[in-house]
Amino acid sequence: MCEFCKIVKGEIKPSVVYEDDMVMALLDIDPIHEGHTLLIPKEHYLDADDVPEELLGHLMNVSRQIVRAIKKTYQPPGYSVMQNGGKYNDIGHYHMHIFPRFDSDEFGWCCKEKQWEYTQEIADNIKHNI
Repeated sequence: MCEFCKIVKGEIKPSVVYEDDMVMALLDIDPIHEGHTLLIPKEHYLDADDVPEELLGHLMNVSRQIVRAIKKTYQPPGYSVMQNGGKYNDIGHYHMHIFPRFDSDEFGWCCKEKQWEYTQEIADNIKHNI
C-alpha cells in the first residue's frame, strides 16, 4: 500500500489543509517552501490520465482554492502548481504540488543545454493522438 493510501486510511497522520469525501490536501514533509501542499485523490490512481474526469475537475477546483489560500497566507510574488507522472511520480499515487514561490527559494527547472525544436510538425504529431 502506498504512503498516500496509508494517509487516507488513517495509518499515517499528516498536517491536513483541506479534506472532503473525494480529496485530501496535506503539507509536504519535504517542502520547497513553507505552505507547500500536496493535493491527492482519496482513491488510488497513478497518473492524470487514470483519474476520472469528474474527479480531475474537482482536483483542479480544490487546487484553485488552495492557491487562493496560499496567496492570502503568504502574499508571494508567485506560486507553482505541478504534477509528475509515470516513473517521475515518486509516490506512485497521483498528487499535485501547490506551493508559494519567492525570489529566494532557488526553485527552478533543471534542463540540459540542448535546444529542442517547436515546429508545427511536432504539434501535428501530438494533435493526431488527442
